[in-house]
Amino acid sequence: MMYVFLHKVGSVPPDELDPQVRIWAGKVRELSYNMEDAVDVYMVRVYDGSHGNLGPNNMRNKVKKFFKQTKNLFSKGKALHQISDTIQDAQDLAKELGELHQRYALETRADGVGNATDPRLKAVYTDVTELVGIEGTRDELTRKLFDGDEMSRKQLKTLSIVGFGGLGKTTLARAIYNKIKPQFDCRVFVSVSRNPDITKIFKKMLHGLDKIKFANINEAVRDNDQLIDELTGFLHDKRYLIVIDDIWGEDAWEIIKCGFFKNDLGSRVIMTTRITSVSEACRVSSGDIIHKMKSLDSHNSRRLFYKRIFPEGSGCPVELEQVSEEILKKCGGVPLAIITIASLLAGNGEQIKSKDQWDNILGSIGRGLAEGRTVKDMQRILSFSYYDLPSHLKTCLLYLSIFPEDYLVNRDRLIWRWIAEGFIQGEDQGIRLFELGERFFSELLNRNLIQPAYHDDEGRPISCRVHDMVLDLICSLSSEENFVIILDDTKKGKMNSDSMVRRLSFQNNMSNPTHLGSMPQVCQS
Repeated sequence: MMYVFLHKVGSVPPDELDPQVRIWAGKVRELSYNMEDAVDVYMVRVYDGSHGNLGPNNMRNKVKKFFKQTKNLFSKGKALHQISDTIQDAQDLAKELGELHQRYALETRADGVGNATDPRLKAVYTDVTELVGIEGTRDELTRKLFDGDEMSRKQLKTLSIVGFGGLGKTTLARAIYNKIKPQFDCRVFVSVSRNPDITKIFKKMLHGLDKIKFANINEAVRDNDQLIDELTGFLHDKRYLIVIDDIWGEDAWEIIKCGFFKNDLGSRVIMTTRITSVSEACRVSSGDIIHKMKSLDSHNSRRLFYKRIFPEGSGCPVELEQVSEEILKKCGGVPLAIITIASLLAGNGEQIKSKDQWDNILGSIGRGLAEGRTVKDMQRILSFSYYDLPSHLKTCLLYLSIFPEDYLVNRDRLIWRWIAEGFIQGEDQGIRLFELGERFFSELLNRNLIQPAYHDDEGRPISCRVHDMVLDLICSLSSEENFVIILDDTKKGKMNSDSMVRRLSFQNNMSNPTHLGSMPQVCQS
């Protein structure tokens, strides 16, 4: 029950959780940590192997056998006495949590979260006159959409735009859409959620394509087959332009594309996704295009940053040039990050914030310390990719927060660390743990949450990096979940002295760890 609950809560962003559930989840998480600690103490200090293999890579197995085999063993000295106390504490806490759950009849999601504003909507309605750094890409992709001989131009063609959150996929798709939409008989731009309602998506498409004919489509009772028939029937004699923004799964795409009638009238479909395999699934003919988003170069990063902060044409003051370059380096060419940090630095009217304030912002980037509504919006956009992960990949990704910024992470070393931590399980299914780890690593690459650095002779990535903005997110999440504590003498991080430290990472040559004296017990290294 405990594991099922944590998996369920782990799939929901914190701002969508009921406040009582957040408190309860934190206690359940601590309980699960305490049980793992008790099992580890038993394995190291007491267990002699005489009762068979406990299955060290299967935590549930270990816990079950642990309870069974410790009923009559509490006469083995101090270690067993400590384990007994831990079990009793865990049982008391479990009983208390069960009573809390019944008393409050806890539901996972808070009331009214369905009405929360999606921060990605800002990109959908961005004024194209304010675009920076994508004009050339927009024009190039527009040309590719209409390239070819007459027969090729008449065929239905799909453009897939892929890249991790914050690179400007939606902004680019909107810019292309606005530029070419006059050439089509009908057009629609539809945003998709992480857990899409396919029926609603088809209804949005129909209503957007013809608001008069389908004025009451949202109230109509239709199944997906009926909506596909209605959509194809409407599109069969029209040249159409459809944008499907932020597709998360191949299954959803396979259903949605059934509504696109191939009528050889030169129709175009544009889709955006964070997942490479989804973009590849959308490419079904030689004329289809996959565009991998790139970060802004230094010139366009500077243009976007300065445009958001300084009055038109005034430029950056000399005393802020160095710190601004360091901030832009941290942002790594990600438009969302640049705009977010710029909004923190923008002054009121003609007043520009002091250099000390700029230095403080620089020091807060990279470890989840920057605050403000715009920062939360940025992290929420990036977090959609995290909450879409299965639970085992969430844990593997959070573990990367132990590495410093710009650290080159060796793939094999990382996989062995995952195995040692017990994050990879399932050897009983006939698959080696290291092979499973390779699959986990590849899936994080596929979802653009880590970036390949070096490759072997066969083209397989052998190392990776984590983008600073993704690292900022997972450090923040790791701190919230008490997964990793980072001690870094270049940052003014916060440490909760009330919580047990599960993993501790020393970074940036920390020579005087003054926090250690007030720190609670460290359970893992």
